[in-house]
Amino acid sequence: MSPDKNSRFVQGFVQANGLRIAYEEFGDPNDPAIVLVAGLFNQLVRWPVALCELLVARGYRVIRFDNRDIGLSDKMDGARAPGLLRLFLVSQFAVPVKTPYTLDDMAEDTIGLMDALNIQAAHIVGMSMGGMISQIVAARYPKRILSLTSIMSTSGVRGKGVPSIPVSLQMIKPVTKTRSALDNSVDIWRMIGSPAYPVSDEEARQILQAEQQRSNNPAAYMRQIAAIKAAPNRIELLRSIKVPVLIIHGKQDRLVPVSGGIDTAKYIPHAKLCLFEGMGHNLPKPLLAKFAELIARH
Repeated sequence: MSPDKNSRFVQGFVQANGLRIAYEEFGDPNDPAIVLVAGLFNQLVRWPVALCELLVARGYRVIRFDNRDIGLSDKMDGARAPGLLRLFLVSQFAVPVKTPYTLDDMAEDTIGLMDALNIQAAHIVGMSMGGMISQIVAARYPKRILSLTSIMSTSGVRGKGVPSIPVSLQMIKPVTKTRSALDNSVDIWRMIGSPAYPVSDEEARQILQAEQQRSNNPAAYMRQIAAIKAAPNRIELLRSIKVPVLIIHGKQDRLVPVSGGIDTAKYIPHAKLCLFEGMGHNLPKPLLAKFAELIARH
């Protein structure tokens, strides 16, 4: 989908936290800013243009960007992620591990983007891993954040928002002679998507193929998983957040089960928790207008 022809649309790069970060923005630069933070191995295009336009129509300047190591932003080429066994020990027994970068580094990237775009304060909206990053930003930079929306994310507390074993195995399924990375990605979409709002395999393949053609950096996948697995829980950070907080989660999310959203709300007493029946780990088109309404009202 292309941006609405009547809406201002800008593409570019900025230097943020020592990295070249790719971004796109919609709407009037004088309007209040909303910064959208994408999830694990997700390029900025995972934020639907339709959602951006709906937010612009409600009076916001909307910025979406590629996290480090993904999309058109700088890659951490040559950096090695810890192996799966090491990451399992980290997540289960808090064994220390060194990762190429952390969620805190990615939070600094987000603030660096805002600095480069001369945004003094913004509403921040993150999905999945982007929700984790956004939680950190909101807690560590209270003067820079006007509100937080955390979508299909979690608190980092062990046992909360943890995928089932079949989903976990699918997420790390190796490429074979008969199954490409694209085939595996389509299978993941089918497994974790929204049962009430299904996306056909053909549509999923088209979306994922277009994303791969934009940029393809498979090594980043494990590096970003490592950043998530090595991160401590965010209980104290969540408790410190004073800005308005909206938490959106699907009741049928199989990648980050709804316990993650509920637990996040547990540590932010003033948070508004909105749970959606039939929603999995994606942003279904029929719900975009509702999401925009909630975010704008919030």
